Formats: sequence, C-alpha cells, structure tokens
Amino acid sequence: MSERLIPYQPMDLAEPAELVAAIRKRRGGQFINLDRMLLHSVPIAEGWNHFIGEIRNNLSLDPKLRELAMCGVAVLNGAEYEFFHHAPPFKKAGGTEEQVEGLRLIGQASFPKNLFSQVENDAADLTFQMTRNIKVDPELMKRLQKSLGNTDAVELVTVIAAYNMVSRFLIALDVNPEDHPPA
Repeated sequence: MSERLIPYQPMDLAEPAELVAAIRKRRGGQFINLDRMLLHSVPIAEGWNHFIGEIRNNLSLDPKLRELAMCGVAVLNGAEYEFFHHAPPFKKAGGTEEQVEGLRLIGQASFPKNLFSQVENDAADLTFQMTRNIKVDPELMKRLQKSLGNTDAVELVTVIAAYNMVSRFLIALDVNPEDHPPA
C-alpha cells in the first residue's frame, strides 16, 4: 500500500474547534474524507462548508434535479466518490435504482431518456453541456427557464458548476469513499 501524497487530516481532528463543529453539524456529526482533505486549509474549508451547505440545504430547486446534476457531473468527470455520496440522496428525493444506473450512461447515446421526465432529461443535457462543452445550447436554457423559472434555472446551473469544482478537487487529491481504505 502506497502512502498518500497529501494525507487526510485525522478523523478526530478537534481544531479549529468552531469550524470542525460546523462541518460535523452539517454532516450529522461525522467527517467524510472530503472534509478531512479540505481541513488542510481553514479558509477553503470554511468557504466550502458554507457554500456547499447552502447548495445542499437551502435551494428552492427540486432535490431530485439537484442530485441528478451532482450524479451526472460525477459520472462525466470520473469522480466515483461524488457518485457514491449523491446516489442515495437522489433515491431519497424520488429517484429509482434504475435511474441511478441510467445516470451512469449520461452523455452516451445509450442514456435511457425514457426513464426520466422532460425536465430531468433537460437537466441531464445541461449537466453534460456545462461539464464537457462549457457552452450551453440557448434553446436548452430557454426550455429550462420556462419549466423551472429564473431562480431554479440559476440554482441548477450553480449546482452543476459547483459540483464540477468538487469533482476536480476529489480527483486531483485522490479522495476515496470512506468504505475504501486509503491508498
């Protein structure tokens, strides 16, 4: 087993106490490996906890669309850690196991559009376009704005942008799911 280039902070990290407490509170009392990596930089961990906490807990966007986008970004960027953490909330928000498996095909010709509603398919298309092409088809944005309204359309775009940041962080620093021993 090789050593991690940048090790995780300890699971029992206690300082800085206020930040550690805020992260644990947002996570229901636990740390995940992402937190343990973020805590190498207090300003990054503070900003991340606040920003991602808002995205996870305070948007008006349908949680199923939010988690669909997060899972889609994870697949497109090869961030299994991200998928591991967002497939369960996707199911909790109304997604099916069949849809979870379908999301693994996002961006491919075999993506099972028939398993998803029109707005979910549009959200998947937006996820693909923002993640792979950066530029977005204006007709797609018009449909999303019409079906979601301005606030939720902006929130969906922000979720996709933010979780592209998350996946790039996870992959660059080789952050692994908690049930897999660190390499």
